[in-house]
Amino acid sequence: MYKNIYLRISLLVVAMLAGTAVVQAQSFPNRPVRIIVAFAPGGANDIVTRVVAQKLTEMWGQSIVVDNRGGAGGNIGGDLAAKANPDGYTLFMTSGSIISANQHMYRKMPFNPEKDFVAITMVASGPQILVVNPSFAAKTLKDFIAMAKAKPKTITMGTAGFGTQTHLAGENFMHAAGMDAVHVPYKGEGPALTDLLGGQINFVPANLAAAIGQVQQGKLRGLAVTSLQRLKQLPDVQAAAETLPGFENLGWFGLVTPTGTPKMIIDKVYADTAKALQAPDIRTRYEQLGMVPVGDTPGQFAKTIQEETVRWGKIVLDRNLVVN
Repeated sequence: MYKNIYLRISLLVVAMLAGTAVVQAQSFPNRPVRIIVAFAPGGANDIVTRVVAQKLTEMWGQSIVVDNRGGAGGNIGGDLAAKANPDGYTLFMTSGSIISANQHMYRKMPFNPEKDFVAITMVASGPQILVVNPSFAAKTLKDFIAMAKAKPKTITMGTAGFGTQTHLAGENFMHAAGMDAVHVPYKGEGPALTDLLGGQINFVPANLAAAIGQVQQGKLRGLAVTSLQRLKQLPDVQAAAETLPGFENLGWFGLVTPTGTPKMIIDKVYADTAKALQAPDIRTRYEQLGMVPVGDTPGQFAKTIQEETVRWGKIVLDRNLVVN
């Protein structure tokens, strides 16, 4: 008899908890939502986030706070997001490197990307662009490579930080070109591009979304984009593949959430984000930035993350890109 009573009580508790989860999901969000960006303002990660956040704010009728937490190649922001309450009110806009490459490069990680996060959707993808100050001597990618080879370790490369998407893009480019440079890591693309404008460093392999406006305005000069073909947004900037046949390097940004977040909330954030990415104004804005909106399913995004983790593990090992 007591066993039956305990069983009934247990079933009742489970039903009540399930009902609570359903109610929470159906009412989500009923207060402001925070999206953590692991880099300083002004970089591609930050820009991509603010574009979609504005549309989600309109759809949800709740404000979305973009919380910039730069440093340690994205690990500071990633750790903050991983340890957040898994209720859907803290999301993490990760770049590809943070949850696929950092665990291979950093001997000690404050969080486990594979265990601590659940995929929601990839938001946008796009190439990088190698940019220099307009006064820089080399006018073409071929001349730039020749200059770097003639004076090894004198060219300086600014990135968003060690192990970031821009750093990995730069490493891929230098490996393909057979050249080297002195790496100068920052806490985001914004600060790196600021120093490039001021002449403190020689080049930045920036995400296109972060640098395209300054290139179009003539404040920076694009040497090459890392897509296989030239882009209609920058028709006068060559594709790196024109000098380095077959070279391509694409970056991406996507939403993840702490493990334990109710599936119904994950599904809602995915569905609403995918819908937002179909809006004509969002698609136009991302196109202007040289980005392609994605909006794939949580399962598809999780598969991409797994594949990227394996891919970058091999590259990091091969090039010994390890932080002690």
